[in-house]
Amino acid sequence: MANFEGKTALIFGIANHNSVAWPITQKLAEQGARLALTYQERMEQNVRKLAATLPGSPLVLPCDVQKDEDLDAVFDTVGKDLGGLDILIHSVAYAPTDDLRGRVSHSSRAGFLTALDISAYSLIAMGKRAEPLMQPRGGGSIVAMTYLGAERVVPGYNLMGIAKAALEASIRYLAWDLGPAGIRVNGISAGPMRTLSARGVGNINDMFTLIEQVAPLRRNMSQDDVADLALFLCSEQARNLTGSIEHLDSGFHIMGLGTM
Repeated sequence: MANFEGKTALIFGIANHNSVAWPITQKLAEQGARLALTYQERMEQNVRKLAATLPGSPLVLPCDVQKDEDLDAVFDTVGKDLGGLDILIHSVAYAPTDDLRGRVSHSSRAGFLTALDISAYSLIAMGKRAEPLMQPRGGGSIVAMTYLGAERVVPGYNLMGIAKAALEASIRYLAWDLGPAGIRVNGISAGPMRTLSARGVGNINDMFTLIEQVAPLRRNMSQDDVADLALFLCSEQARNLTGSIEHLDSGFHIMGLGTM
């Protein structure tokens, strides 16, 4: 396991103990990183309770990723209180329920814009603000969470698949844009997991069954599996890896339609 002593990490997307971002946060803390966690207003109590279980008294900061003033305040505080930034975890995604579960062709303009703003543009906005905090420290690592629905049609994923496709394109363009500053940008395309956001996706239980039947390794993912890969991507061992979407789905992404 990599050692993150002296490193600083900023994590977006913790809602509760089942969130993908939570075991990443725990493992970064175990390996010595100094942490800042953000929360949506309605999740404040959950995030503060989780933060209290971590060593080192992490910063806990409010942030609505649709508000530039909130993002400015978070990155300004991290720069002042932690002296810079080495690691940024983006685990943020949202689409209005009606637009997510309905037909793609019936998506509302407002729902589409909201999904793209929160799920994809937020990474660009964070990258802009992370650069001046990471560059003086020799660079850094940005890791975002995505899903196979960005590449292929996954019935029930619908509008979120479009948003994740935009996120993956953003990862590649940010990798090019921020590379000269020594900043690496990668994505983890994990298989379906039991998280708060997954409840909004239709047919989620069928997806778990399908992975066990079809994926080469015949097993589903856990949040800990994602955390292990995220820590690798943030480590010196991944120093030459950027602009990549790493699939973590027991090999499901290589399979053809209808293979049973």
